[in-house]
Order: sequence, then C-alpha cells, then structure tokens
Amino acid sequence: MGSNTIAFQGWPGANSDMACRRVFPDHATLPCPSFEETIAAVHDGRADAGMIPVENSVAGRVADIHHMLPSAGLHINGEHFQRVNHHLLAVPDARLEDLHTVYSHVHALGQCKAFIAERGLKPVVHADTAGAAKMVAEQGDPTVAAIASSLAAELYGLVSLRADIEDAEHNTTRFLIMEREAKPPPPGAKGTITSFIFEVRSVPAALYKALGGFATNGVNMTKLESYMVGGRFAQAQFYADVEGHPEDRPLRLAFEELGFFSRHFHILGVYPAHPFRQDPSQIAGDD
Repeated sequence: MGSNTIAFQGWPGANSDMACRRVFPDHATLPCPSFEETIAAVHDGRADAGMIPVENSVAGRVADIHHMLPSAGLHINGEHFQRVNHHLLAVPDARLEDLHTVYSHVHALGQCKAFIAERGLKPVVHADTAGAAKMVAEQGDPTVAAIASSLAAELYGLVSLRADIEDAEHNTTRFLIMEREAKPPPPGAKGTITSFIFEVRSVPAALYKALGGFATNGVNMTKLESYMVGGRFAQAQFYADVEGHPEDRPLRLAFEELGFFSRHFHILGVYPAHPFRQDPSQIAGDD
C-alpha cells in the first residue's frame, strides 16, 4: 500500500470510509485502529493521505484531534463535509418487531435516541459503528441490530431495516484531508481557508489584542476553539480557521499582529473551502 491509498480510523464501512471513497474514488482505503495510527500511516508512506474527522454538527468536536494536529507532521490540504445517514442493520432474516438490542458507537446511539426509544430497543455501546455491524453479522442473531452506514451493510451482508433513523436532519461531519506535502492554492484564490494554532502570552487582554488584527483587516474567522495543553489550567492553546491566504495582504497583516501577542503560532494548512460552506445542499451522503 501507499500509492493511491487513503487512511481512516475505524472498521471498513465506517462513515470515515464512506468519506474516503467519496473524495478519492480511485483510492484504496486503509482502516486503522486509532487516529494516531491513521496519522502514522500517512507519515510513514503506507497511505498518501488521511481522512480525519474534526467535528460533527450534533456531537461537536472530535475529542483529542486538536492535540494531535500540531505534532502530526502533516499538512491540511482539503476539507470534506459528509452527511451522516444512520441505518438500522440486521441479518437478512431479521424482522424489525423481533429486535430487542442495538449496538453502535456512543455518538451514533445518541444521535438516534428517538428511534431507539420508539422501538423500545436496548442500546449497547460499541467502539465503532462498522465494527458493531461486523459483530452483528458474525453473531447471526436476528434479535440484535447495529446502527451503521449503508456501506457497512454492503460489506458485511446485512440488510437495512430502516434508513435515516438519525434524530437531526442536519447531522453532518467535517473531515480534514491531511498529507505529507503542503499543496496550498495560489495567493489571491477565492474560497481559501487557513487553519492555524496559537498560544497567547500570559498578559491581560492578550487574546482580545491578538484577535484585533483580524477585525481591523477584514478577515473572517469561521472557527475559534480553545483546548488545554500539557495539563496546564492557566493557559490555553487555540485552534482557528479563517478565510483567506496567508500571503494575501489582509491575512498577512492580521498574522503580524497576532505574532506580537502570541508565544507560539503555527499554520496547519491552507486549502480550498468545501462548496458546503456556501451552499449546504452541496453535501455528500448515501448514494
């Protein structure tokens, strides 16, 4: 593997696997047991790229990802928004009325609470949605089901007893596409996103002053999140997405001002914005 291979975290058939196949239809997908292993697979050349989920419109940001990005040694070269369509999967001879237990990832179970309650099913947490589908297929028990993707049903020989059982119609996951070499759009390109991390100096109003340059230079900041670094409660690191290219004058000036009030600053990637940002109908889901 390596050439024309994209890595993701999870079992084959996971939503991350579907995102890989959507963006890179000519690539083989490489399932990895953890996000660390996914990043390592790209870093050491077993995969050309990695598909990393960073946030979901229902569950919020993906835990621990922001801590891994700065030390990954990779570059963000793109983003992808994937609509999450949850299916109730069971063995071919199962009937909806005979089910009593459903397995899935904790977030998937939480995103389908209304359906689970309506059917009186017992939810049981599994490490992975596709892994739960694989387990149901191996058990062959017609009274248990899994909440997973249509791809998982195809891969493990299951049937979908009910499609689109998620509570929220807007259930969407944002992925970052990470590669070893940076591939930024040219300066001046419209629809460019720059992602970076920074840590402000420990002085009064440092964050306010650090962000002032974005306002005065007309740079739109689409995301700002704080997270703890090294177990320290006194100081936080920030992850941000802004519109623009670092070599364009507005963002260049904003970064200069940010540098005055930051102890650490690092650009993670410069890449084209996904069409979903301007038109939510431009989103991938089940085929």
